Amino acid sequence: RVVDTGAEWRAAIDTAYSPIPVRMGRDVSGYYVVGPGERVDAAKHPWGWETADFDDSSWAKARVIEQAAPRGANDAHTFWMMVPRTIPPMEESPETPLKLRMRDGQAVDGSTETSWTVPAGGKRTLIFDQGYYTTGFPELTVSGGRGATVTMRFAESMFLPGGWKKGNRNEVAGKDFKGNKEVFLPDGGARRLWRPLWWRTWRYIELSVEGGNEPLTVDSFKTTFSGYPFVRQARLQTSDPAANAELQRMMDVSWKTLRVDAHETFMDCAYYEQLQYIGDGRLEALAAMTLASDTRLVTNAVRTLQDTQTADGLTYSRGPSRLYQYIPPFSMIWIGMLHDYAMYRNDRATVRELVPAGRGILAWFAAHQKANGSLGRMPWWNYVDWIRSWPRGEGPMGKDGGSSILDLLLVAAYQWQADLERQQGSGSLAAEYELRAAALARTVRALYWDAGRGLFADTEAKTAFSQHQQALAILTGVVKGDEAKSVATKMLEDKSQRESTLYFRYYVHAAMLKAGLGDRFLDQLGTWREALAIGLTTWPEAPEPSRSDAHAWSSHIAVNFFRTMLGVEPAAPGFAKVRVAPHLGQLNDLSGTMPHPAGAVDVSVRRKGGGVEAK
Repeated sequence: RVVDTGAEWRAAIDTAYSPIPVRMGRDVSGYYVVGPGERVDAAKHPWGWETADFDDSSWAKARVIEQAAPRGANDAHTFWMMVPRTIPPMEESPETPLKLRMRDGQAVDGSTETSWTVPAGGKRTLIFDQGYYTTGFPELTVSGGRGATVTMRFAESMFLPGGWKKGNRNEVAGKDFKGNKEVFLPDGGARRLWRPLWWRTWRYIELSVEGGNEPLTVDSFKTTFSGYPFVRQARLQTSDPAANAELQRMMDVSWKTLRVDAHETFMDCAYYEQLQYIGDGRLEALAAMTLASDTRLVTNAVRTLQDTQTADGLTYSRGPSRLYQYIPPFSMIWIGMLHDYAMYRNDRATVRELVPAGRGILAWFAAHQKANGSLGRMPWWNYVDWIRSWPRGEGPMGKDGGSSILDLLLVAAYQWQADLERQQGSGSLAAEYELRAAALARTVRALYWDAGRGLFADTEAKTAFSQHQQALAILTGVVKGDEAKSVATKMLEDKSQRESTLYFRYYVHAAMLKAGLGDRFLDQLGTWREALAIGLTTWPEAPEPSRSDAHAWSSHIAVNFFRTMLGVEPAAPGFAKVRVAPHLGQLNDLSGTMPHPAGAVDVSVRRKGGGVEAK
């Protein structure tokens, strides 16, 4: 009650703030779904309003708009229905000092300048390097400078001249700065502290000052990290120095990428799309459950995405969102996301509550199945992966919309839902979904299997092949045993197929494990190694040239560091049973710790003689 407003409260509109829209293509490259920048006129801001002795006598008294009520209260005639917060406040912690890389167009040695003065009428442009990708709040304190204009811009990377390619992310000389911006107009007062109302994303910050009627002194310029307060519990190491160094670096970058894309929801990417997509969210949730014991954001994600489900049964592609965007494959993947949650965490109540949502999703797809069970042409955006030759990332489809990838995803969705029904729902529905999955699996085999090549084709025409349907055929058990191992081997080695990009390689890596090729996992991380070689400190959205430099879906390799290499995965709902089946590849030993609902799983494995010793 102490924070409830009432008649004794006072209120005023801060007219100092106005928005700066982001213009796509000039300021940033590509689809941009983040709030605008801020223009702050310090002369209009009520400085000191937060202090106890501020004179607010000219402010209007607060007015009751409407009475709030708990959600679920009887006859709560209100739009202000309140629910308890289910996630903790975001972390805020100091970042390392910024390093100066450019001064007025000239490269400098990376000093940590913290204060300087720009004379009246003078100009100065400085480019700072955080040294790594991050999210949070810049904090600028200035004195004097009435009439000056301070502009701050944020960028993931500097750009090569004349376009949107980036090159090595550590390099700044000779490159262009493009990014969203803020503008601060000093009023001449002493030690005016400005930081934006919403967190920003950057590795590089450009600070430009155009002097006004009097000198402007920058008293300090520092940054604060902000994000979901995950604490990493997972650890992994090997005795081989070179292999361990690479493993630690990849673990650290995976963790950093997860953190910058985890705030009050998971994010597609912090810089361009602060939206929680299902395809991204499933992989982010798996990484979070593998690396940390705190699953509140995962629970929130599963629930928030289900909240978008509409009357026809589909979920939105993302949530929360005010735009009706549907990606039907993502609705199927939501069922997989709930299944992951049911296996990794012991939260039977949430799973039981959400299981019926899968029935609605599958009813929508059942209405689009043809007589043989294969899906016909479906509406909306049927995104699969960012293959450059696939328009908008949609996989190849036959004349009637037939697609082996979409059919196999539906087989997987039926299997996930059957398992969930058996755990927490209806046994009769579980049996029905199993029958549907088996029938569709037979249809997939009949329509798309090319016996001559020993692979599944994209469409019935059998003119093109991709890694995607091979992976899904293995994961759904359409192929098993030696045949699955043969398909997996060709999936990796037959270069006539379309190769998956970073997002879908999660499914490729999972199929390798199921087919018995787990020892080849480390050999499949070439794209991640290339990212490290060009100075990336977080994993990108796609192979170069990548739009986004921090896409947490690419952190799924951390899942397989533990599931495949260390070999730890749940063998029963709620992680009630633990399966341990390590795949060392070329390593001689591996040890690690992974969080578990009951504490942690510690595994140590080393080669000994002709076998393996494990603890």
